[in-house]
Amino acid sequence: MDEPSTTTERTLTFWNLFFILLIYIPLIMLWVFTLLDLTKRDNLSGAAKALWAITIVLLPLIGMVIYFIARPPSPMEEAMRSVPPASTVASSYADQVEKFATLRDAGAINQEEYEAFKAKLLS
Repeated sequence: MDEPSTTTERTLTFWNLFFILLIYIPLIMLWVFTLLDLTKRDNLSGAAKALWAITIVLLPLIGMVIYFIARPPSPMEEAMRSVPPASTVASSYADQVEKFATLRDAGAINQEEYEAFKAKLLS
């Protein structure tokens, strides 16, 4: 009789498919994206890129985690951190104009000083 041998034939079970689709493929994609990010870095020297690549290839999971924690920010990321959001800037200007208006209304500054402060903020 032709009974399939369990040692020679492998069938794709639910759990095998589960691990392939939900664990292995995302990990491989993350590994590839990490290597692509490394190659696009302009602020790392060639030797630093080579050491990172070796670390990521030899120790995939640990290397990826360490890379994303320890990597220096790109110039674009650094510029994004230094610029405050537009809403914060606008609200701080509005708050300062309101404070000057309160000072003007209280008599601490006159109208000319208020206009000078306001012009300085808007410029």
